[in-house]
Amino acid sequence: MSTIPRDQWYVAAYTAEIGRELFSRTICGDPILFWRTEAGEVTAHADRCVHRRFPLSQAPSRLVGDTVVCGYHGFTYDAGGRCVAVPGQTRVPRTARLAQYPVVEQDSLVWVWIGDPELADPGRIPRASYLDAPGWTTVRGMEPLAARYSLLVDNLLDLSHETYLHGGYIGTPEVAQTPISTEVDDDAGIVYVSRHMADAECPPFYERSTGLSGRISRWQDIEYTPPCLYKLHSRIAPVGSVPNPDGSDPDAFHVEVVYAITPETEHSTHDFWLVARDFALDDEGVSAFLAEQNRTVVLQDVEALDVLEQVIATEPAGYQELSVNIDTGGLAARRMLTRMAGGAVPAVPAR
Repeated sequence: MSTIPRDQWYVAAYTAEIGRELFSRTICGDPILFWRTEAGEVTAHADRCVHRRFPLSQAPSRLVGDTVVCGYHGFTYDAGGRCVAVPGQTRVPRTARLAQYPVVEQDSLVWVWIGDPELADPGRIPRASYLDAPGWTTVRGMEPLAARYSLLVDNLLDLSHETYLHGGYIGTPEVAQTPISTEVDDDAGIVYVSRHMADAECPPFYERSTGLSGRISRWQDIEYTPPCLYKLHSRIAPVGSVPNPDGSDPDAFHVEVVYAITPETEHSTHDFWLVARDFALDDEGVSAFLAEQNRTVVLQDVEALDVLEQVIATEPAGYQELSVNIDTGGLAARRMLTRMAGGAVPAVPAR
């Protein structure tokens, strides 16, 4: 049985990745072909010709106007997936049509619906409007992960690992030492995990980007909407600083770290990452620094999770892991994901 929830929206690409070239990415085991029409709309279809399954993203397949021509036998499809030309005959079979995927561009991300197209409701796509909003600057990237997507969910919902895996970048002793609070909104389908550090060491990630040094107030507020979107609302401020009663927060620097956790297959994942900030908006040096630092942190996670995938693949049946207080958010996410995938929800282990 698949552990990947279907009938869900997943991030397939950044908007800038899809243009007037054929583009393919495998999402939840489905090879999907994307291209942008002459009017600027993104299309998403099964990446295989109905004739002999040749991938339409593979050269010498090509885009001609708003049609894609299969490079194997010349079957030609319009932007709606309908076959409009067949070599050697004028009649086009009525069943010659590519499976089409609902697609939405939002917040600089291309979302694709995996599952029954009749159930695709764009209103269910979680928002992260600051990713392309005035007053914010965003850097981004994507790394392939040779591990199941649920391992990345676990990783991101327990940030205590920053102290050990990411020391010298974003990790300091206070991250692991500070207790968390967890809230689960089953109706909205969101897991919240918060860690507020009133007096913490300023890690290089924030020292170099904000100019703060020494001790800081550092807040980490996680908002995870299964299966795909993870948002970390980071607040960095001088010790003793708190937001004003009206919600304004002029003494603080705000960083929004976003991950789109998109399964490629049962055992591989597209790890999209974005870092948005509300300060030093035009400072290209800060942007370059945050992009390089965050990519390094992501690659440290990738290396660890790739190893963990191999460990899990070879461990004996029935192995029982131990969970503690720092795992409450991750365990809540596991239960939600299991329900989405239609499986039996695991019991909460003793801590």
